Amino acid sequence: MDLECAYKKCADLANSHYENFPVAKMVKKPLRKHVAAVYAFARTADDIADEDHGSIAADSPLRVQKLNEFAAQLDVALSSPESLDPRWDWIFTACADTVSKFSIPVGLFKDLVSAFAQDVVKKRYEDYPELLDYCRRSANPVGRLVLLLHGFNDEERFGMSDAICTALQLANFWQDMSVDKSKNRIYIPREEWGALTEEDFFSSRASEAVRSCVCRQVLYAENLFKKGENLPKLLPFPLSLEIRITIAGGRAILRKIAKQNYDTLSGRPSLGSFDKIKLLLSALL
Repeated sequence: MDLECAYKKCADLANSHYENFPVAKMVKKPLRKHVAAVYAFARTADDIADEDHGSIAADSPLRVQKLNEFAAQLDVALSSPESLDPRWDWIFTACADTVSKFSIPVGLFKDLVSAFAQDVVKKRYEDYPELLDYCRRSANPVGRLVLLLHGFNDEERFGMSDAICTALQLANFWQDMSVDKSKNRIYIPREEWGALTEEDFFSSRASEAVRSCVCRQVLYAENLFKKGENLPKLLPFPLSLEIRITIAGGRAILRKIAKQNYDTLSGRPSLGSFDKIKLLLSALL
């Protein structure tokens, strides 16, 4: 697979996928193809884990097997690229080049895949340490990869980035409760349930006790945003703007949940076009 062709296919995926991906357009031009390569890797792994339910059951071991096959291709790309699986050769040709150019630990990519594989089979979490370990692998590597691509590898920035990424992941969990219940997933740890039962989280509308529980989770996520909110001050423009928008977007979701009286079982709160304009203006100012 030709290297430039591989990067172009990653960029095409980033620009055309059903989920918006503005990040690659907000970084400096020389970095865009590398960010797109990281995105193509994460997006494809996530799709393997969570889509095509018509032919493969959501919790099928086949999904985990395919994810393991996918992750193994990164080692192949770094050692014997001529042996790459043609299904994904373009992704791993680009990723291997990016890994080499920026001295990126391969473990960050493998952590992402391990989290996606876990999502296939694990539907409940006992406590916050268990849930945060999932976030450490599912969300935090993305922030670290972005920092590494911009030349930062210090623990201070990594720590703030981890807090922001985990907070975003948690905000998404609390936002998506109406969606996740259809997948038999409950991300709120059992230690937070109190007297609540699974039936309470599968209800069509949140009870007062569920709303109180969700409120506590929202506050937990907000505290994580506070731990990371100074990161933009340690970053150059336009990356600093991107991180400000990211933090503002996550906090806006938390406010939407609160405005919905913490009932995300009856419907998923989302940001409209006007909300996004306000976020951009807020980040700029």
